Amino acid sequence: MRNAIRGARLPQKLLVNLIGTFVLSFTYYHINYQNHLTEGGFVGLSLLGKYVLGLSPSVTVLLLDVPVLLIALMLKGKAFVCHTFISVGSFTIFYGLMERYSGMTLDFHGNLALAALLSGLLTGVGSGLVLRCGGASGGDDILSLLISEWKGIKVGTVFIMMDIAVLLLSLFYMPLRETVYTGMAVVVAGQVITFTTSLGKPKRGKKLRVQPGARGRQEATATLTGKL
Repeated sequence: MRNAIRGARLPQKLLVNLIGTFVLSFTYYHINYQNHLTEGGFVGLSLLGKYVLGLSPSVTVLLLDVPVLLIALMLKGKAFVCHTFISVGSFTIFYGLMERYSGMTLDFHGNLALAALLSGLLTGVGSGLVLRCGGASGGDDILSLLISEWKGIKVGTVFIMMDIAVLLLSLFYMPLRETVYTGMAVVVAGQVITFTTSLGKPKRGKKLRVQPGARGRQEATATLTGKL
């Protein structure tokens, strides 16, 4: 019975994973890329590596992702890593298709604050959905999740801290204006990730306390009700 339930949930998790990665792909291409907002996380570090050391971002991201994936495999298990691979692979496919075939243009150059708000909302929803289905959208999200579980900090807060640190380093090669608006998007995304991942889940540390006398009265009432 339990295996049947797990089997039924697997397609649902896969669907949520694909929806989350589609939202991320749409946001990164149609909002971030088209409005020249920079990136945080491992992508931002890879761009910094290209600027400072001349390294290809594809190589840098791979070098950053692989160790984190190996750690996740040991700590989180095969299912988590499989969901992450599905997310990363589908993101690449979705983004490539949009880049090649999408004729949609969302021009917010005259209102980057709106672009930052939309980017933060959609990125937070997309990343949150991927995390809820038991995966991650990349090595930086995995690292945020592991630090969150290790230190007991909200995953969205860790997401914000890591991305802000990368954005500060990005000032070496990015204009201040775009970096500041990206920082706004990162803060919004972190809050939305926390909301999305915690929605419907019981809060930690709050347990219902029942006095011995009250518990006895509840049991007696239940017994009496059963007899009636």
